[in-house]
Amino acid sequence: MMKIAQLGALSVSRIGLGAMTMAGTYTSEGGLDDAESIRTIHRALDLGVTHIDTAEIYGPLLSEEIVGRALAHRRDDVVIATKFGLVSHSGGGPGTVDSSAANVRAAVEGSLRRLGTEYIDLYYQHRVDRNTPVEETAGAVADLIREGKVLHFGLSEAAPATIRLAHAVQPLAALQTEYSLWTRDVEAEILPLLRELGIGLVPYSPLGHGLLTGQVQSVDDFADDDWRKTNPRFTGGNFVRNLAIVDEVRAIGAEIGATPAQTALAWLLSQGDDIAPIPGTRRVSRVEENTAAAGIQLNDRQLNRLNDLTPASGARHDEANMASIDR
Repeated sequence: MMKIAQLGALSVSRIGLGAMTMAGTYTSEGGLDDAESIRTIHRALDLGVTHIDTAEIYGPLLSEEIVGRALAHRRDDVVIATKFGLVSHSGGGPGTVDSSAANVRAAVEGSLRRLGTEYIDLYYQHRVDRNTPVEETAGAVADLIREGKVLHFGLSEAAPATIRLAHAVQPLAALQTEYSLWTRDVEAEILPLLRELGIGLVPYSPLGHGLLTGQVQSVDDFADDDWRKTNPRFTGGNFVRNLAIVDEVRAIGAEIGATPAQTALAWLLSQGDDIAPIPGTRRVSRVEENTAAAGIQLNDRQLNRLNDLTPASGARHDEANMASIDR
């Protein structure tokens, strides 16, 4: 039986499913198989996953359409999370940051239509908009909540001051950011603040963009258009050093009969019941592997070994992507 995590007043499965790669993010190599993506979502629901995460920028628009098709007859079984703010609906188009009240209102109508639903359970600002006060954005989402089009509000990649400002206008259910055995920045300030305010944490990339699965041995494994080829953690000496993290995760997994991915997810779940990771995949076999991590228990010695791992070498993203993160 899948355990439950608490994101503010919202209850979700401890492990969710990220639908970004269903739209070809990372790479389009091998082509996309929407039918397999839909089977993956259905399998996740059958395994007790109740939390599906998408965004209008994924595709753009394609991921939401796939999620909508998959959930057409199972809407009541699932919490749908999606995000706005990286597609401008007043002419800028995809990739233009816009969280103005007018854009939030335009974005939600498109997401509702693509998702085939009358309400979005959890609606995130995808990236902080430096041209729009977050209080304006939070007020726009508060209006949508009053209208019943949105049930809960979230932020993604927001700094502590931004979180406090938004939460004062419309209480936040969740913050989404990267958190894993190789990205632990949130433990210093963000996680204590979330717990002070009663906000849940939704870690994306809980498997280190695939590195913690143990399947990646060389960047030559990636297709030419895979953005990880320019990620500082996957290049040069950093990549070699970061593979050592995987060796330790693999060794601990071997003790308990778990894969590296399951071990990394089990460590993340051990950090609190207010943490609900959303490993992304478009494959049934991966969703089966990932959800099984909810039943894995690590003992104190194993947890200590994982806690003591050397942090990842290299910045989380290249300079252009780091510039979009609120710090």
